[in-house]
Amino acid sequence: MPAHRSHRRAVVLAALITTLALVLTACASSDDPEVEDPPPSGEEPDETEDDIAAADDEAEPDGSEAEEPEPDEPEPDEPQEPDVDPAEVGADELGVVPVLMYHQLRDGGGSAWDMSPEEFRAELEWLFDNDYVPITAAAFARGEIDVPAGYRPVVLTFDDSTRSQAYLDEDGEMAADTSMGILIDVAADYEHIEPVASLYVITSSLFGGGTDGPDILAALDDLGMEIGNHSHTHANLRSLDASGVQSELAQPVAEIRDIVPDAEVTTLSLPLGIYPEDSELAVHGSADGVDYEHEAVLQVGYTPATSPFHAEFDGAGVARIQTHPDPDFEFGSTWWLAQMEDGGSWSPYVSDGNPDTISFPADRADELHPDLADRANPY
Repeated sequence: MPAHRSHRRAVVLAALITTLALVLTACASSDDPEVEDPPPSGEEPDETEDDIAAADDEAEPDGSEAEEPEPDEPEPDEPQEPDVDPAEVGADELGVVPVLMYHQLRDGGGSAWDMSPEEFRAELEWLFDNDYVPITAAAFARGEIDVPAGYRPVVLTFDDSTRSQAYLDEDGEMAADTSMGILIDVAADYEHIEPVASLYVITSSLFGGGTDGPDILAALDDLGMEIGNHSHTHANLRSLDASGVQSELAQPVAEIRDIVPDAEVTTLSLPLGIYPEDSELAVHGSADGVDYEHEAVLQVGYTPATSPFHAEFDGAGVARIQTHPDPDFEFGSTWWLAQMEDGGSWSPYVSDGNPDTISFPADRADELHPDLADRANPY
């Protein structure tokens, strides 16, 4: 019950029997009252008819006073303990996170940077069968990692806005043979999986450069996918002056928001993996009245990413893993995921199930970012 109503309850109930008939008559005969100015700060407002009627509703049918409910528990100063014992699930929220980098789907695989549809489907199935849950790059960078206890986050990123990643079929649905269509199809077999990914678009060539590019972009946003910045023309940012860099990175923000007004373009995949001469311009800048601010700048290669809760996390340099189906292809996704399974210095991030706490083995306490000490839950 709100505090101000509890404060006046005794007065209201004491006067209730003698005033009830008058109140009901007034309510039935008068017009809606005008809203009065609030009382000066620090003064209690006078009792209103609505207050008395509300108090009447809270009385028992026989006229006796309703039992006083227990007061709400005060908000704790510190985050609550996870519902699951972190030790039982091996929680380690200082572990590394695979940020996987995909490009095109091609029959037969095509190149070291691409996968066949069958290989892509098989990698997704392996990830979901082995307790990985996809989150967006933006959620990762912000430390908003809400996955079940004992599960591991994975970030699925797609560069270049190619048509093999996304296009709409005749019914306006995501085509089944695209990367997004396959992701949605595979995720449907897992109750705990939401099919989310981060797509880094080249706004001069949206999903093949056809007239349907804006419709595809809007559909991706409707599906809950993150739309990220991959520059306007995929330029080598180091070859541009400061003005040119900012134009390349601000224009996509403007065009994406023109198509999807509520889009938050907060992460960047570096085109060609190359920083501008002034690396700060990859993080923030402005051109033609459009500002950009990237919470994460994604690199090209070649290790898992540091946990956002780790003292060494740097949002301006988030490592990614090149996807590759061959387990002998060093530093490819299959190779790295096997290394992470072996644990050691590349042990994966494992969730405690509570996004408000940060659980980890006690011997890693000195690795936690000091600003996050109030959320620490070592065991």
